[in-house]
Amino acid sequence: MAKMRKLPQRMCVGCRQMKNKKELVRIVRTPEGGIEIDRTGKRAGRGAYICPDQECLDQAVKGKRLQKALEKEIPVEVLDRVRQEVSKLPPEQNGVY
Repeated sequence: MAKMRKLPQRMCVGCRQMKNKKELVRIVRTPEGGIEIDRTGKRAGRGAYICPDQECLDQAVKGKRLQKALEKEIPVEVLDRVRQEVSKLPPEQNGVY
């Protein structure tokens, strides 16, 4: 009988639901201090996970949970760029960004 491997779980900082890591989008604060969407999930830096949904991003920003998770205030122009990128993502990614 083969062992079933556990899928890594992460919490969305917007809706605060635990989901499979591959269903979420990682936003990373790079060592240089920039904030970007991490399409590989392996970039160096402090990361936070959100659902690929505009509402979750808005909740995370409004409640300051994204800023707290990244330990940095996020400039408006960077938030706008992240919003644009999230709006381009399909709702069901199945691990493909």
